[in-house]
Amino acid sequence: MKATLTHLTAFLVGVIALPILLLVITQFDPNLVRPVARAIIPLFIKVLTAQPTTESNASHNLKIAKTELDRFYSLGPAAKYEFNQENIVDAKKYATELAALTPKYAKNWNYGNAVQDSNLVLGRIAIRDGNLDAAKVFLAEEAKSQGSPQMDSFGPNVSLAKDLLEKGEREAVINYFTACKTFWKGHDGKLDDWIASAKAGNIPDFGANLIY
Repeated sequence: MKATLTHLTAFLVGVIALPILLLVITQFDPNLVRPVARAIIPLFIKVLTAQPTTESNASHNLKIAKTELDRFYSLGPAAKYEFNQENIVDAKKYATELAALTPKYAKNWNYGNAVQDSNLVLGRIAIRDGNLDAAKVFLAEEAKSQGSPQMDSFGPNVSLAKDLLEKGEREAVINYFTACKTFWKGHDGKLDDWIASAKAGNIPDFGANLIY
């Protein structure tokens, strides 16, 4: 209960403080609004998505899912959470189930998220298994998601792309970033910066795009 109240308090403070801060900055120097917002908003989102309990809300939601549609909404976040917890067996099971369900929900708002999440997790597992060719195929499939309300606004989760860059697979990742321009229209130059960085042999600072 205490953790939940703490999380709620952080949310309310953020909702009130963020607009006020940006308004004050506008009064002093309007040119600072965009860079400050780009720095603060990902941190704000991270606070809002932080779990107030020891068990991920994603995994909890999957456990209490009563319908196939409920599972469709819960499998992706649960698969990503279990992978990050190194529960690879469960992560693979959830991602595989999601991949099988996804074609049934092609007109659902969550379709793009599902395409991304299932391929992302299975691709990261393939890298753990030493199968880079399979991981690149999963990344290419991930790019076919065509976006979602979340991805259109905040961009994709690029965890698999980062893993592949760390393995030297620049071409596959650059192709993926280019494909993401199809849905992430408001990337504000991020995709171009990432592409340039990858071409130079560097690994960009992806910030909150490793969390979404």
